Amino acid sequence: MGRFKNLVAFMAATAGSFLTMGVAAAEPGQPAPWQTTFQEAFSPVAIEQHSFHDLLLWIISAISLFVLALLIFVIIRFNKRANPTPSKTSHNTFIEIIWTVVPVMILIVIMIPSLKLLYYGDRIETPDMTLKAIGYQWYWGYEYMDEEGLAFEAIMLEEDELKPGQPRLLTTDNAIVLPIDTNIRVLVTAEDVLHSWAMPAFGVKMDAVPGRLNETWMRIEKEGMYYGQCSELCGARHGFMPIMIRAVSKEDYDKWLVEAKQEFASGETPAIKFAQVTPANAE
Repeated sequence: MGRFKNLVAFMAATAGSFLTMGVAAAEPGQPAPWQTTFQEAFSPVAIEQHSFHDLLLWIISAISLFVLALLIFVIIRFNKRANPTPSKTSHNTFIEIIWTVVPVMILIVIMIPSLKLLYYGDRIETPDMTLKAIGYQWYWGYEYMDEEGLAFEAIMLEEDELKPGQPRLLTTDNAIVLPIDTNIRVLVTAEDVLHSWAMPAFGVKMDAVPGRLNETWMRIEKEGMYYGQCSELCGARHGFMPIMIRAVSKEDYDKWLVEAKQEFASGETPAIKFAQVTPANAE
């Protein structure tokens, strides 16, 4: 009886886990336990990516259901019992034209919004500021290209260094501070091996290649803390290169910029207080 109760409890817990997939509590801008969908989009590119994904989901679902229906029909109609004398037809011109033309049409339907999205994500809006991200083994360095000398490094905090509310493996000692509603050009490179600067909430994933400068862009639409990671297998500590961005209002960003420049002028690392910057109207 005890084993039966344990089995029932296990099944109930498993069912509860599946029912709550993708809706587990988590702050915007970071992944959630059991999440099965994209993170919420907070930039124009990410919003377009989600829309394109939804279109593909409808197309893929329709194709899968159609193939399943054909498979079931063939199993029922042409099994040995229902069709003891099979047809010896080897070609059907009409069907061959259909299964060639229809996939081509489907690919064209997919291709048009796909190319538009690729262009939109690659086209750099007129930038209001430029951030340079540099991949190292195994951490990120950042330079504010419009602010002379303003640069810092961001290294993942170990578990015993985390404060309450800070996510494990995603929190860095220094966070990037960026203003919302601003076209931000992001330059990405690497110092040693291949890395990849990825921020899912902003629809950004750009390879960092030694000796090469790649660029992308983003426009953050809401204040808050956002997290990403290196998405290129770059070595032993590949999984320990998180990215942490604090998005603030333009007014708070200007205030922080003044303080950061003063700290840098005094010889201190201007990013030391990044993680403690809190926007005045943050939720």
